[in-house]
Amino acid sequence: MTLANLKGATDLHGVAKLLDVKAGMLSYILYKQPKPDLYKKFEISKKTGGVREISAPCPHLKLIQQRLAAILLGCSLELKAKHATAVKNKNYVRREVSHGFTKGRSIVSNGEEHITRRFVFNADLSDFFGTINFGRVRGFFIKDENFSLFPAVATILAQIACSENKLPQGSPCSPIISNLIGHLLDMRLVEFALRQGCTYTRYADDLTFSTNKPEFPTAIAVQKEGDPHKWIPGGGLQKIVQKCGFSLNEKKTRLQYRDSRQEVTGLTVNKKVNVPATYRYAARAMANNLFKTGKFQHTIHFTDKDGAAQELRRDGHAGELRGMLSYVDQIDLYNSCREEANSLVPLGAPGRLQLYRRVIYFDSFYALSKPMIVCEGKTDNTYIKHAILQLAGHYPTLASASITGGKPELKVRLYKYADRRSAVVTDIGGGVGGLCHLIKNYHADVVNKFRAPRPMHPVILLIDNDLGADSIYGAISGLLKIKKPKGLRPFIHLFSNLYVVPTPLGPGNSQTMIEDFFDAATQAVTLNGKTFSRQDEDSSKHYGKAAFARDVVAKNADSIDFNGFRSILDRLRDVLLDYPTRP
Repeated sequence: MTLANLKGATDLHGVAKLLDVKAGMLSYILYKQPKPDLYKKFEISKKTGGVREISAPCPHLKLIQQRLAAILLGCSLELKAKHATAVKNKNYVRREVSHGFTKGRSIVSNGEEHITRRFVFNADLSDFFGTINFGRVRGFFIKDENFSLFPAVATILAQIACSENKLPQGSPCSPIISNLIGHLLDMRLVEFALRQGCTYTRYADDLTFSTNKPEFPTAIAVQKEGDPHKWIPGGGLQKIVQKCGFSLNEKKTRLQYRDSRQEVTGLTVNKKVNVPATYRYAARAMANNLFKTGKFQHTIHFTDKDGAAQELRRDGHAGELRGMLSYVDQIDLYNSCREEANSLVPLGAPGRLQLYRRVIYFDSFYALSKPMIVCEGKTDNTYIKHAILQLAGHYPTLASASITGGKPELKVRLYKYADRRSAVVTDIGGGVGGLCHLIKNYHADVVNKFRAPRPMHPVILLIDNDLGADSIYGAISGLLKIKKPKGLRPFIHLFSNLYVVPTPLGPGNSQTMIEDFFDAATQAVTLNGKTFSRQDEDSSKHYGKAAFARDVVAKNADSIDFNGFRSILDRLRDVLLDYPTRP
């Protein structure tokens, strides 16, 4: 009933109620707060060169825009459900052609509509968000048959959404509003494309038409006079776009043939949706330079506003390269899932996956800005974090103790175990098995690939000194060709900047786990009548480590006695002191 509720609003108080904000706050934001204070403007670089201006709303306005976006998204979903019955109509025209800013759709789904076509034509709407001005937003909410809002309400929604008489890039509600207003264009173009024997899709301001017809329809695109390699929008396409209140950028149109590389929103579509080979090769070259020197440069080729080819070179960083390879991995994973539907965790292209893993290892463990502590799992991270923070005054190398009464800050990083896919890529899934993989993979990278300057900070693997540690000690012995450690030493330097720190052994050299270093009172805390068990997960009698870390340690960190952890923190401190002495 989201749409009905919106249509039922008649004034500012009604809109404020829907947005779950006070009417006074909404009124102040819209009518009293100085306009320059509503947005913070900055520029970001485009991948193709040039810059894009972003208008980031102030926190209060952003909250209002986020809630408006959620309401409008709910309205959009209701309308889609309403139109779903049209599928059974023989005259049904597929209505889902917008792939940008839409849940479940992406550049991949957009490109997939144009696979294996004789011709692919790309066009670009000029100043897409800027073309959608205040009057268009207000008029849409009043005149659209699905909304038909009270004029006062339409005015308020346009005031929330617009800045300087247009939809700003950076507003949470600009994407959904642009799709609602662009829907009329989509419906006219999809019908137009069908009459021409073409498939049409839109991703934000990118329009794509494709066909297997022997000749590309001149109503959509024609060759520019005097330049057989340049295609411009045809009269039929121009007429529809202009009638819907938009315009086309003729400098960003191109017709791509089957025997050449065909791209749709940055992905090749000749045989399947894929990342262009040039992009992959460039990422590989950057990675090789990173491994050798610790640095690399981006070379960006683009066409300027006058149509001239330009080249831009700038320094890159490892995190940026991780993003590029993550993009390649996502497309590989998508294709792998389609080709191997029965595989639970498709691995994608092995060579590219290995390169992606190496870059992650370099960024996470080699080119560190702080020392890194890798625990066996997320619960151990919680223990160590709060132990260091509480005892910060005793360990200045691990944390900065505040002299003004504020909270101390960690001087080390704790490795964050991420999602399932990240565990597959890195081969680090938590537990001793994951740490064994880390040791072996990192050793291979340091020995065979990494030639960059020596790492500035150590990586410390913190492990339980119990039966599970035997696997890690075995891996160390096999790799370094040394006698198998027994866990008696406070730390073991393996190679480069990698160390292993086992928990101190107990009385009589008995095995220990990190939970042993909590005081008895903390270990005895009951939750809902259950007692803590390190061996069992949640059961009728016991709760496990996850609940212990979350509901006992994290929630009561200020009152827990962490002095038992000093023997562990001593070892971490000693590693930080030892590493600078290594050659």
